[in-house]
Amino acid sequence: MASEQTRNDRFSLLSWMSAERVASARIMVVGCGALGNEVLKNLALLGVGHLTLVDFDRVEPRNLSRSILFTEQDAMRQCPKVEAAAKHIRDISPQTEVETINGDIAYDVGLGLVRNMDVVIGCVDNRWARYCINRLCMRANKPWVDGGIDGLEGTARVFRPGENCYACNLGPEALKDLAWRMPCSGIIRRNQEAGRAATTPITASIIAAVQVQEALKLIHDRQLEAGELTSLCGKMFCYEGQHLTTKTVCFQAYDDDCPVHERWEPIVASDVTTTMTVGKSLDRLKALLKSNEISIYLDNAFVDYVEHKSTGQQTRVMLPARAVADYIEQHTTLRGCLTGDLLQNEYYEIDDTFPYQQLTLKELGIPACEILYTNHGFVEVKS
Repeated sequence: MASEQTRNDRFSLLSWMSAERVASARIMVVGCGALGNEVLKNLALLGVGHLTLVDFDRVEPRNLSRSILFTEQDAMRQCPKVEAAAKHIRDISPQTEVETINGDIAYDVGLGLVRNMDVVIGCVDNRWARYCINRLCMRANKPWVDGGIDGLEGTARVFRPGENCYACNLGPEALKDLAWRMPCSGIIRRNQEAGRAATTPITASIIAAVQVQEALKLIHDRQLEAGELTSLCGKMFCYEGQHLTTKTVCFQAYDDDCPVHERWEPIVASDVTTTMTVGKSLDRLKALLKSNEISIYLDNAFVDYVEHKSTGQQTRVMLPARAVADYIEQHTTLRGCLTGDLLQNEYYEIDDTFPYQQLTLKELGIPACEILYTNHGFVEVKS
């Protein structure tokens, strides 16, 4: 009761914002670097009820000049960013529930988890990660707020299903470049070579403030619909710090034929979990969906072996496709092989003919709280 009264007292002068709504809000933040730190700090200060943090990186000494939630001890221990950030968020706002996913937004975040969020905030540094956030949010019918920073410049945008789509705003060249992924450390090294800093805490603070403000508007949907608030959806806020200029430009595209817009609904609840074997999961789905023929379609393939083109030699892998490159790099007989030298035997469809019925769904690469795409509709998977 005391913490609730403190929350109400803290925001009693913010007439447009409901302390109760903020306290019940569920927000996912993808990326815990400089921008993510500022976003999370603001959300914690506001007393947001539940935060889910997603990042696969670890704290490095170079992060400390622009990341308020990281310490020297975190850098020395190379602590996962999500764990370091979560600890300090709880110090700022003990009443906030914090969940962490030390993983990749492209593979390790189940759609069912996104469905339970009110809004997603993207604090990532490459097109592929943005594309993955956008795909999840469009499927789950959830809005998301994007931010980007580079040196003294930054941008913020809002995407809502039915109104604005990140994928639709990408031109042909950007779509070709989608697989290009450079993490923060790579951007930092590139900028250091050019003799400039990758970003500043000032730029991160400004863009993060805009992102959080827009996220708060999105959870106050009644005020938005009544016109009491105006969303950034369909526009892009641009900040340039060297000459201190700001502008808001049109940034809206929504192509009805875009495949990213496919909304995954209706969704059937189930007792299937990712720890179940393929065989048991198929049996449960057959009973649930009242069909003897069930197929599960994977977004990311499962690879059982790779074959060298010239020799025909096969090497057993048994991994999701995303993990194969690292496996090859570490494998004694495969190390140094070019990607073009190897063929992967891939499975995108899992049914009764799948030869590895004793593997678990998790071993196939299916994350917790996922929504399975089957030939009879969409099925929710528990953690």
